[in-house]
Amino acid sequence: MNSEKFHFKNFIIITLLTSIWINISEVFRYFVLVIPRVKLFFDNKPGVADMDFGIFIIWGFWDILLTGALVFVFWLYAEIFGNSNRSVLISGTIVWLIVFVVFWVATANMGLSEWNILWITLPLSWLEMIVGTWLASKLYKKIR
Repeated sequence: MNSEKFHFKNFIIITLLTSIWINISEVFRYFVLVIPRVKLFFDNKPGVADMDFGIFIIWGFWDILLTGALVFVFWLYAEIFGNSNRSVLISGTIVWLIVFVVFWVATANMGLSEWNILWITLPLSWLEMIVGTWLASKLYKKIR
């Protein structure tokens, strides 16, 4: 993969395919683990953590944007250090730190969630990023 020119078409295909995993993981984590805790934290206040069609569209956009960043950071890292498991681990962890750790620590710090939720969301979101990066790695090897 070293010194390979960036192919926008491949990037889009890999992003869309990888985003299937990211969407599944996000939906599972949010509906099964996060919603109950957030609703409990806000004493089941109406409107908190509710989902409707508009929210799903925004969420879908968020997931594709997140996946695009993940795939691009992996591509950049793999260009320098090669497409390897180490590259998957490091680039996936970098995106996880920038996106999820910052988000969840800021959310808890602002009093919008309890700190204990980080014990659930952070490990699962890290796993999500690593699996997503691994998928992108395999797709880049195949699509070349």
